[in-house]
Amino acid sequence: MDTPEHPQLYLITPPDFELSSYPDVLAAVLDAHTVACVRLTLATRDEDRLSRAADALREITHSRDIALVMSDHTVLSDRLGLDGVHLTDAARSVRETRKKLGDEAIVGSFCGTSRHDGMTAGEAGADYVSLGPVQASALGDGSFVDMDLFKWWSETIEVPVVAEGALDEAMVRKLTPFTDFFGIGDEIWNTDDPVSALSNLVKAIG
Repeated sequence: MDTPEHPQLYLITPPDFELSSYPDVLAAVLDAHTVACVRLTLATRDEDRLSRAADALREITHSRDIALVMSDHTVLSDRLGLDGVHLTDAARSVRETRKKLGDEAIVGSFCGTSRHDGMTAGEAGADYVSLGPVQASALGDGSFVDMDLFKWWSETIEVPVVAEGALDEAMVRKLTPFTDFFGIGDEIWNTDDPVSALSNLVKAIG
């Protein structure tokens, strides 16, 4: 993914969803807002369920010319014709995954709060590095990415960065000058109206 002039939207699916309803909700969100990429992040390791979910979402995203990546399942992502994979083991498997998928595939790397892991992932061939959460939350161990890391990254590193985790309108406003993508998931899916919830975050981008 190329570095955009203004932060773009990168949507992250819920870890579990109903195939009978979620694709329609996603389609409504994608029709209402310009989105660069969608990440399928189902928590299950059931290959059939992952495959059926990927097929359903691929039809929706590709018909709108939006990239679809899958968390961690490199072989399955390739087999299902997705656009790439999002790795959650920091920089450890970036180089090997790039070799498997080739230069055209998207290979992203979640590096948590670590500047070192982010730099290593970029050097290993990641198309983007994802950092987060962006503020303290009840999830994980409570650690979060300091704003100074995003500022430093935007000034020093060419690899695009995704800010994700615990986003709200105030944090979106603060991070807009220093990030390339906002990774948005539970922030909208846990509401009654994801389209409206995303609209509020988009307004904060300015």
